[in-house]
Amino acid sequence: MFLRNAWYVAAWDREVTAERPFARVLLNEPVVLYRTRAGKVVALEDRCCHRHFPLHEGSIVADLIECGYHGFTYDATGKCVRVPGQDSVPPAARVRSYPVVERYRWVWVWMGEPAAADPAKICDFHWLDHPAWGAKGAVLHVKANYELIIENLLDLTHLAFLHRSTIGNAATADQAQVRAQRTETDVTVTRWMVDTPPPPTYVKAGGFTGNIDRWQFINFMPPAFVRLDVGACAAGVGARRLKTGPFAAEGTMPGGIEMRNLNAITPETERSTHYFWAQAHNFMVDDPKMTELVFEQVKTAFDQDVTAIEAQQRNIDRDPVAPRVDVNGDAGQIHAIRLLRRRIAEEREAAGRLVA
Repeated sequence: MFLRNAWYVAAWDREVTAERPFARVLLNEPVVLYRTRAGKVVALEDRCCHRHFPLHEGSIVADLIECGYHGFTYDATGKCVRVPGQDSVPPAARVRSYPVVERYRWVWVWMGEPAAADPAKICDFHWLDHPAWGAKGAVLHVKANYELIIENLLDLTHLAFLHRSTIGNAATADQAQVRAQRTETDVTVTRWMVDTPPPPTYVKAGGFTGNIDRWQFINFMPPAFVRLDVGACAAGVGARRLKTGPFAAEGTMPGGIEMRNLNAITPETERSTHYFWAQAHNFMVDDPKMTELVFEQVKTAFDQDVTAIEAQQRNIDRDPVAPRVDVNGDAGQIHAIRLLRRRIAEEREAAGRLVA
């Protein structure tokens, strides 16, 4: 199940060029992206209207895309402007075009009704390109349903077991004070680990030698965006007084470190996902070695997540109706999936009324 009238991340800006078409399947729809000579990104249906050959197997000619099978050529609106061997172009010769916005180093594509595409609805990920933050990111291809990734990010008790070598330790499961809050538009999970030992990544990045007060604010917004405000200070400095909520008090933690884990989760199919993520930090921003350190530490953890999530999907495929047991720590992910599915149901109901 997918929410159609929404912005999704289709690519990192560096992935789309004017030299050759770039293909990605989004929500079961084949999409081809390319840049014009002016640098504008175009997104079209990746299927020639003539014999359904993938357009990404063709070429970019000036600001047009030419099918590599019979030479049908399309402009940025999806209209066919040339059919080799004849002067006229059939009026029905066109492919779907998608609204596109470049923001925060990502290429965003609107997968629903074009008239409803409002750039103001794009989720805020300004930490990716803000000068006060250093950031590095990547994309993972995960052979699993996108809901499993959302669940993974909203329940961080698994850090104590899956990520002991980097961002987790026993305190993340046994000593966390957790609260889940839901609204009509988002879900936020607040986790505090007070006066606890720092995990390995925090020792390397923050140089902590004693206990820390550590926070994790996890915010989910449909269809599939998860932003984490994470960090720590030396125990007793006053982090809980300064940190009044997610993304608050940026840069004011004395002797502390603050990071943002940024996740845009784009379904490819019901069983596969394009997982765009980045790690940002606001300390030692001018030191590329620190940016690389925090990126690699989190990448190690995320590679472990992918292995776990794909294993989950294989078991689900073997027995899709096997029951699951929920516990207190699952509250955030339960709220998030319910919110997502409610939005999908409302969209389908509205579409049904229009058809009727």
